[in-house]
Amino acid sequence: MRDPYEALRLHRWDLTPAEARELQDAWREKVERRDRLGRIRRVAGADLAFDPPGRPTWRSGEALAGVVVFSYPEWTELESAFVRCAVTFPYVPGLLSFREIPAILGALARLREAPDLIFCDGQGFAHPRRMGLASHLGVLLDTPAIGCAKSLLIGEYREPPRRAGAWTPLLDGGERIGAVLRTRATARPMYVSIGHRVSLETAVAFTLEACDGPRVPLPTRRADRYVAEVKRGEYA
Repeated sequence: MRDPYEALRLHRWDLTPAEARELQDAWREKVERRDRLGRIRRVAGADLAFDPPGRPTWRSGEALAGVVVFSYPEWTELESAFVRCAVTFPYVPGLLSFREIPAILGALARLREAPDLIFCDGQGFAHPRRMGLASHLGVLLDTPAIGCAKSLLIGEYREPPRRAGAWTPLLDGGERIGAVLRTRATARPMYVSIGHRVSLETAVAFTLEACDGPRVPLPTRRADRYVAEVKRGEYA
């Protein structure tokens, strides 16, 4: 995996929203939608939170990113890392990766060993400009990545059958941009899309492998809990 701090230098981050949209349009051609995985031994989940309440050591506008790494195929937790940093990009729908990725890269840089696959709590190719968080991060690091979101950003779909593993295509103007996946028979579906260097079918298969009962797959669910634990002061 490319050095996470080097990735910060692959494009400017002091962009206006208009410039950020132009960059997304240019970089969408960099997203690899076929499998180029290599050997998968370490799978990470990444999550992020802003402005934790009741923590006087945090500055306004600061972000917390957390990454948790699992062995594959055992799904044993191996390590975790977090970082706090200032947020420099405004909240603009469709441009959240510019706000979130610098913190996530900081957390990745604190791992002992880089992951071979990253699950992101957000969109990848299922984005108006096909460059959501998982795609942006995957291209920056040249690392396989999967977007696994709890809510719909764009697209239309038929409701998948109520059985675990069932999915239907997520479409935008007739283009297949993701999958609406039922990870648990009784739960609302997850919205899975390519991040980088994985096909949609492989992204769905990995997501199902990572599901151990709850609706949200283990990597992003554990990363979310880890960030909450850090916010409560459970880690120095």
